[in-house]
Amino acid sequence: MPPLPTTSNDTILEVKDLKTYFFLEKSTVRSVDGVNLSLGRKKTLGLVGESGCGKSVLSMSIMRLIPSPPGKIVDGQINLYRRDSSEVVDIAQLDPRGAEMRRIRGGEIAIVFQEPMMSLNPLYTIGNQIAEVVELHQKLSHKDALDRALEMLTKVQISAPKQRLHEYPHQLSGGMRQRVMIALALSCNPSILIADEPTTALDVTVQSQILDLMNELQEDVGASIIIITHNLGVVSQMADQVAVMYLGKIVEFAETRELYHEPLHPYTKGLLNSVPVLGRKHQQLEPIKGMVPLPTEIIPGCAFAPRCPHAMKICHEKQPVLREVRPGHQTACWLYEDA
Repeated sequence: MPPLPTTSNDTILEVKDLKTYFFLEKSTVRSVDGVNLSLGRKKTLGLVGESGCGKSVLSMSIMRLIPSPPGKIVDGQINLYRRDSSEVVDIAQLDPRGAEMRRIRGGEIAIVFQEPMMSLNPLYTIGNQIAEVVELHQKLSHKDALDRALEMLTKVQISAPKQRLHEYPHQLSGGMRQRVMIALALSCNPSILIADEPTTALDVTVQSQILDLMNELQEDVGASIIIITHNLGVVSQMADQVAVMYLGKIVEFAETRELYHEPLHPYTKGLLNSVPVLGRKHQQLEPIKGMVPLPTEIIPGCAFAPRCPHAMKICHEKQPVLREVRPGHQTACWLYEDA
């Protein structure tokens, strides 16, 4: 197992060598294959990478929402350091349908799913959907829960919150539904908020409003945030730290400013070089060649080696481990073996 970040009192979530596989009839999909991560209290962690790298499966593993069969957490730990006590809970060992996991899911860890229209129930009003969560986790009456729902809709700055309370999801715009999802997720003051592509398919101005809103609500409730996105601009604006994921593994982890100014892994450099920068004239974008391999493939060396312009012989033979190359800056690359 590669070296893990040192756990401190400032850590609220620690993922250790997590492996989540999907066992199909003819193959095994290694969606998350040995991930190590730590999330600080009241901090924001950005999780980036191309589609198919396992980011959403990692978030669903933390929430214990992996469909079984065919999915299963086969190894590793997901340690939750509870906010109001010194208790540590290994979420990976809990029954996904058990009472303890139901208390954590929504009460201590909440998630904003990628597509709000698919996540909200079209048969129930917005107010009743938020109130249901509040009643379950905070044991309030239905009236008090609706009052809490109205309070949260007001906090997320949705227009005419009293009216929205009695409307259905199809009556709201995409930006409004995303605000509702954030209100629902934060209605029970969770310790951790996971936002999976929270600005997908939104207008640029609405994206900015949603990100500002998440920053404001983080200050209000003191939650830690994991933001999963393809948008490196969103990460630079939101995150304190960034983890770069490729084919089920973390290949680089660093403070946001450090990673953007001095990226180490060739994959991270490729992601940054493929993004246009406002004000940089005559910039030649350099897309990463090739495609992400299928997670069913058995790759003996570094998974990025077939696409890497710096690949060496050892890269095709042996997997590099994630290790600290600079203070607080970790990467999994043979280029830095002697660093």
